[in-house]
Parts: sequence; C-alpha cells; structure tokens
Amino acid sequence: MSVDEAQARATGTAAQAPGRNPGSGARGAETFTAATEQTKAEGLPSMEAAVVEHSNLRLAYRRVVANKGAPGIDDLTVDELGDWLGMHWPSVKAALLNGQYTPQAVRAVDIPKPQGGNRTLGIPTALDRLIQQALLQVLQPVFEPEFSASSYGFRPGKSAQEAVLAAQRYVQEGRRWVVDIDLEKCFESAS
Repeated sequence: MSVDEAQARATGTAAQAPGRNPGSGARGAETFTAATEQTKAEGLPSMEAAVVEHSNLRLAYRRVVANKGAPGIDDLTVDELGDWLGMHWPSVKAALLNGQYTPQAVRAVDIPKPQGGNRTLGIPTALDRLIQQALLQVLQPVFEPEFSASSYGFRPGKSAQEAVLAAQRYVQEGRRWVVDIDLEKCFESAS
C-alpha cells in the first residue's frame, strides 16, 4: 500500500463498506476502521515505513533544500546534505527503523527582537530537519483534520492575518471575547 493510500484511509477519504456507519459523522482513522472492522493498525503501513518511503523522503529533501537555512551544530549545510546522504543514508534509515536514531542537539542562535532583547532560535542539523519534514508529511494529513478550525498557529493554509479577520468577524457578530494565547517560554524549563 502506498503512503497516499494510507493517508487517504487515515483521513477517511477511502471508500467505506456499504451499510456500515452511515452518516455517523466520524472522521479520520475512525471512519476507515469502523467501516472495515479493522483496528487502526491493520491495513496501514507502519509510520516508520511511511516516513522512510522513497517518495516521501524525496519530497522532504526538496522542501528542506528549498527552505535553505543555516547549518546545525554539525556544520553540514543543506547544499552538502545530498552527498552526505549518499554515503550515510543506509545507516540512518536502519537507526530510524530500529528505534535507535537520536537527533543531534540544536544550535542556539540569538536574534534581536524589534522591541529590544533577544530571541533564541534552535537550529536543528540539516539531517534532523529532513527527518522532521518527512515525519510532518506523514503525520499532518492524519492529525490536521482533527484540529480546531479556530486554531491558526502553525497550521497549513492559515495565517495570523486570517486569525485577525476571524477575531474581527466575532466582534461584529456581537461576541465579547476573543482569546489569543502565546505560549512564549512554555518549553524553556525542565520542571
């Protein structure tokens, strides 16, 4: 089964068995599994296999290279990534599939904020960005449909401008509360 077929099944776009769960309103993997009486894991390729599938990795590689970005702590640039993968991919793939891959530390870079002070960015290595992108491409179609339509942060096809327009619409409709949550520094402490 291809990644596309797995994603179609996981997002509920696969054909359902006739007479099963009509009009239930269920979404995502639940629709597929209820319709075919399968568990969520049956009939779908493992996430690991989907992540390292050749076409998924090729697309992830193109996106990482197009995004450019600074090198991580290993100083490997995205321009050098292809040659590096040519020599090292079999061992990286094996480590991913057997659960032994460990991402490298991120390189901390401080950039100035317009209002003063600094913001620290964490820059992953080019290889870790490739793996993150490959994971995103497999997981996003499965989980994205389940997210709230009112959530705008880091969502495909959504922007801060759309969030502002939605807030303005809510006010015009007579609503009195609009909530904007910024999780700044939420993940900075280990406690």
